[in-house]
Amino acid sequence: MDLSGKKILVTGAAGFIGSTLVDKLLANGCKVVGFDNFNPYYSGKEDNITNCMAKSNFSLVRGDILNYDVLVKAMNGVEIVFHLAAQPGVRYSLENPILTNKINTEGTLNVLEAARECNVKRVINASSSSVYGNPVYAPVDENHPLNPLSIYGVTKLATEKYCTIYSKMHNQYIVSLRYHSVYGPRGRPDMAVYKWIDSLFRKKPITIFGDGSQTRDMTFVDDIIDGTIKAAEVDGIKGEIFNLASGRSVNMKYILELMIKLMSLNTKIEYENFRSDDAKDTHGNIEKAKRVLGYNPQTNIEDGIRITIEWYKKKFN
Repeated sequence: MDLSGKKILVTGAAGFIGSTLVDKLLANGCKVVGFDNFNPYYSGKEDNITNCMAKSNFSLVRGDILNYDVLVKAMNGVEIVFHLAAQPGVRYSLENPILTNKINTEGTLNVLEAARECNVKRVINASSSSVYGNPVYAPVDENHPLNPLSIYGVTKLATEKYCTIYSKMHNQYIVSLRYHSVYGPRGRPDMAVYKWIDSLFRKKPITIFGDGSQTRDMTFVDDIIDGTIKAAEVDGIKGEIFNLASGRSVNMKYILELMIKLMSLNTKIEYENFRSDDAKDTHGNIEKAKRVLGYNPQTNIEDGIRITIEWYKKKFN
């Protein structure tokens, strides 16, 4: 499906990944309805969509995915929905389990039902590598056992199950994408990459959980956006689930050392016990996404961190 000229709704449109997706869709000639409740979980969302507001092919709905009637109204005439709205944060979910479940699980059910009522042609659901838990083998493919370690991971798994059921029961075209450790410009302030860059600039102590040997499949946001759009363009994948990752796993100590080198700055490093609610390692197998979607991540961790540092400097200095 060619997305150019299509009317598209993006939930979570003012967030880190959502706003980056909106920018790309607008550049591709799509008519975009941004849907966001501007949850105060982190700041900067207004800035993320400032440039979009002046564009004739963009409109903003300040709404909550828990409000079904507002969702239905916003989806009027929409052909494709990218569902990125969620309550993020593994640790936040453990402290606020009921709210996290309500937003992620019930909110997604609202999106799916509204899309069904409005005859939306395709729904792309953003899931997470958190559904896997600690890997039994690596790299982890889509058939790996699903053993989430946190409330957040459980809610993301629930959204996938709802997507599968809706796809089968109502013959809806729904695809779920398991994002792996997304980072880049506009990144969330509670995530390690942003926090460490900020701490280095401000000469504040950096906290590492564990000894820094834990690994992450760090995926640059532009690559995630490319894969997300491809999931809406490719035909014949109704009900499928795909990993979107870099395909490379790096340890956190390497990432911090890279930042220190690129920024020529250093600060105190504090080590705390590793938390059991977080996977020790993540490493996504992206062969299915490569084969079926034509997904081909372009940004290695060295370039991605450099670009993120440059964005931070430009924004805050």
